[in-house]
Amino acid sequence: MNNKNYLVVDSGTGNCKIVLIEATGHIVDVLSFENKYYKDYEYTDAQYFIPQEWEEKILSACKELVNRNRNTKIDAVISTSARQSVVLYDEKGNAYYGLPNIDNRGKDWMDEITDRGEIYDKTGRWVTEDFPAAKIFGLSKKKPDLFRKMHKFTSVSEWVGSIFTGEICIEPSQACETQLYNINIGDWDEALCKSYKIPVTVLPELKDAGQKLGDVKESVLTYLGLEYGVIFIVGGADTQMALKGINIKSNEFGIISGTTSPVLTLNNEKIYDPEEKCWVNVDLASNHYVIETNPGVTGLNYQRLKNLIAPAISYEEIESMYDKMESYKCTVSLTSLDFAKKRSLGPGGIILTSPLNTMESIHDILWSAMADIACSIYTQYLNLNSMTSNMKDYIKCGGGGFRSRTLCQMLADMTDRKILLYNKFEQATTIGTIVLVNRYFGEEENLELSVLREYTPRKDSLVLQYYKDWKKNRKLISERN
Repeated sequence: MNNKNYLVVDSGTGNCKIVLIEATGHIVDVLSFENKYYKDYEYTDAQYFIPQEWEEKILSACKELVNRNRNTKIDAVISTSARQSVVLYDEKGNAYYGLPNIDNRGKDWMDEITDRGEIYDKTGRWVTEDFPAAKIFGLSKKKPDLFRKMHKFTSVSEWVGSIFTGEICIEPSQACETQLYNINIGDWDEALCKSYKIPVTVLPELKDAGQKLGDVKESVLTYLGLEYGVIFIVGGADTQMALKGINIKSNEFGIISGTTSPVLTLNNEKIYDPEEKCWVNVDLASNHYVIETNPGVTGLNYQRLKNLIAPAISYEEIESMYDKMESYKCTVSLTSLDFAKKRSLGPGGIILTSPLNTMESIHDILWSAMADIACSIYTQYLNLNSMTSNMKDYIKCGGGGFRSRTLCQMLADMTDRKILLYNKFEQATTIGTIVLVNRYFGEEENLELSVLREYTPRKDSLVLQYYKDWKKNRKLISERN
């Protein structure tokens, strides 16, 4: 029997990736493009995107991928996307405005939102401008025409589903990000809508991940050159999808490291933390609760710093330099969130010793920037562990950040737990979508998820010494800011 093949639309914050992949997890072809945003200067900090522009790029990229692989029959399409981004529809079902996760237009009106304790209890999130309810609330303040035009909205992953099928829905893992969805009852909450002055009529139908949304409509089939019978499967949030891709189970810890590095665990029961030190999400199809802490921006900082001070040195060369490190000469603080205190850390910094040696300083700065990521993740791990008391002796990890064996070893040493990387860990989100589609077709046996690498904790690791100085210097930098 021939393997089934799927198109995956993975819409991140910075880029959109289209993947042609077999049911076995073998990636046949990939095409990506950068997402375009516009600033809205009527607000302090607002950005938006034009859905029609993104739609044209998505379909064009899908068409190019199909044309490059004419002998590959595609059976299904599925989409996943970054959390906290939504698309608005008018009364005719046309997508007319996009509010991305990097949009903060609601910030100036957050003081108007009351009953914060009740909102945290119902949504698992503290009141902040990050979530779509606040973005839409901000839209109503200065863009009332755009607000009144809204007939429905949905997440980016399910908006892609509507492009392919014409059906509008939202998956619970994305719905819980809106701050209008009550995780205690697994449904929309009218009182939450009233808090943000958003009419309940704009809320889309809830549909579980892994279900068939519909057949790909004829106009899209014709444009892409696909045969009849291709279906669209409901996807969901990229973080929860990545957890599927690293085979995480109930009461296990997982870390997904890329632009940010959320630390997560799956629980059968909801956790309520009176100090609000965590987020509580729902898993795909609401099967579990996902408890999360997050150090904020991590990998993006490291990538930009490397490109700034060592653009000609490959990542592998840098990793080899790290292997020889016996001491450090600086500490770095670049990660962006003090998650437990619900605040940004503000501007970061690098504290160097003097005098400087140019080459040593480059290596030291980069190693310390990597250690900054490890220390920040470890801090969030400690917070999460204090709330869940997970006793497993391993952590399952995925995402592009774990290509660095140095980061893997640092985390093993700091947490005193084995770090497990599954095969295709770099593509954890994409692999998570395949888990869902294979389940729909009853072909779970075609995808084997097995441990590819294991990092064992070491004693007297350099990063353990670094952590003490990092904590002291990060506090110093934070207080000065």
